[in-house]
Amino acid sequence: MVDGLKTHSLTLLQRLIATPSFSREEQQTAAIIEGFLKEQGVVTKRKQNNIWAYNQHFDPSKPTILLNSHHDTVKPNPGYTRDPFSPDIEDGKLFGLGSNDAGGCLVSLIACFLFFYRRTDLKYNLCLAATAEEEVSGTNGLELIIPQLGPLEFAIVGEPTLLDLAIAERGLMVLDCIAHGKAGHAAREEGENAIYNALKDIEWFRTYKFPKESELFGPLKMSVTVINAGSQHNVVPARCEFTVDVRVTDGYQNEEVLDIIREHVTCEVKARSTRLKPSSIDKKHPIVVQGIAMGKKTYGSPTTSDQAMLSIPSLKVGPGDSARSHSADEFIFVKEVEQGIEFYIQLLEGVIL
Repeated sequence: MVDGLKTHSLTLLQRLIATPSFSREEQQTAAIIEGFLKEQGVVTKRKQNNIWAYNQHFDPSKPTILLNSHHDTVKPNPGYTRDPFSPDIEDGKLFGLGSNDAGGCLVSLIACFLFFYRRTDLKYNLCLAATAEEEVSGTNGLELIIPQLGPLEFAIVGEPTLLDLAIAERGLMVLDCIAHGKAGHAAREEGENAIYNALKDIEWFRTYKFPKESELFGPLKMSVTVINAGSQHNVVPARCEFTVDVRVTDGYQNEEVLDIIREHVTCEVKARSTRLKPSSIDKKHPIVVQGIAMGKKTYGSPTTSDQAMLSIPSLKVGPGDSARSHSADEFIFVKEVEQGIEFYIQLLEGVIL
């Protein structure tokens, strides 16, 4: 059965690569995934460009594991020398946009889901979700359908990790800050310079150390990345705006960090969003224990994924290499997809909830 799944998965991945699916434009790949699952006898649900399904013998008394990956892609890197939508196989490599991020993971998770789909002896349920808008952290992707998925015990998020276990992921907040002053003529002792007021807060952002440090990531990181003030050389500015990039570790929640910042600075601070949450899963969690028993190492991921939308424990793991994501002439090894299918099946076979 597994050999057949591998063949079907490779064919599905080639169809997905050949079909443009830029973020917010994933209608065609959603239809392909939906049609593929229905051909396998799976009952599917769809909302916008998100497709999900449950194992055939779903039992509400059992915990449910979410299997999630995305089918949207970024626009092709300008450095492409190949047709990004031509799913060619050369020297064991399957080329094409989205092959590595995250097509290989997605079709491997689908194959794993199909392997277990009709089983009557599962100690847990499976919910497969192929979702949209991951590359732009959009609101019409996984976040849109989470309320409809029902209670979830934990999630496996398919992203290229070389099949190692990303047990934590940084969150992200972008802060728009405004320091106020009072306008005046630069030649006279007039006004209150908003730039000087901003400098005090900028120095705080540069030097402040949050008390809790992450075991995997170390300290929380804040970086002032944009600043804008003034209108002309002889006017003391009354307003100085600056932007802060905040990479939140698993030691904090976004809202908690925002409260601490506002306690320490005098400028106005507005978060563009607190949606992109840090995530983590305990190394003693059964799914992590099983992965470690299979010889995989654990690490903290510096990149953001749909884990940021989840409020449950989640493990990011999948075939492919994150270093190839968004690169020109993106590819995944055919062998990596085959290994991904075997890995996911073995991971779920061995987990004891």
